[in-house]
Amino acid sequence: MRPAVARPGVPRPGVIYRFAAWLGLSVMRWQRWRFDLSGLESVPLRGGCVIAANHTSFWDFFAVARSPYLQLGRPSRILAKESLFRIPVIGRLIARTGCIPVDRGNGAQAMGSAVSSLDGGELVLVLPEETISQSFDLLPFKTGAVRMAQAARVPLVPAVSWGSHRFFTTGRGPRWSWKLPVGVRFGAPMWVEPEDDIEVVTKELRSRMQAMLDEVIGTYADGTPAGAWWVPQRLGGGAPGHDSVERVEGAVRARWRRRR
Repeated sequence: MRPAVARPGVPRPGVIYRFAAWLGLSVMRWQRWRFDLSGLESVPLRGGCVIAANHTSFWDFFAVARSPYLQLGRPSRILAKESLFRIPVIGRLIARTGCIPVDRGNGAQAMGSAVSSLDGGELVLVLPEETISQSFDLLPFKTGAVRMAQAARVPLVPAVSWGSHRFFTTGRGPRWSWKLPVGVRFGAPMWVEPEDDIEVVTKELRSRMQAMLDEVIGTYADGTPAGAWWVPQRLGGGAPGHDSVERVEGAVRARWRRRR
């Protein structure tokens, strides 16, 4: 499936981005993933925009970036951990796709790069949890997505995806997932005014995304089987408890703050 032709004034993807997108999309297409998509009209046809999405897998950024790319002709610049850019060969590929490296101890450089991209009319995809949630529920959010939208004066679009973690997530290698259902939702754009409190808006963003995630899970084609490893514990699944996952992630963040 070819991506839509970008409208005049919309930044076009480079060769390496198109190749990486082809690889990611091909994996989903070969397995005949079944997408349940809604709300794409919230993503603007041109101009800068921050998309904030949840993080449950190594593939959810493909799931979220898929429809803006294929249907709107809009590539996404993804914020990714700086350590990924140091992996031989793969790191260079990631860099050349236009991904923005994030130093977990100091995000000032990533913020500057993201705002410049937004000023240039690009989509920037941010995962505010910063790391994969092993409970598959939302972890506490960092404020970066809201700060970017405020600084660049662009819309902030909440998004959620559900299902790709069954294919490939932390602690579990990739597994063939034939006709895997994947739900993707884009919510109504949020505008962050210069006088708005960043922390308050970040809480509102998380609240909206939690409601959207609950809707997606509630209508998921395969339901929430009792004891299934990919279902949150609060819904009767076998995923790790959210409180314990939050505690571990909180300790990791505290170590990074001390280093900084």
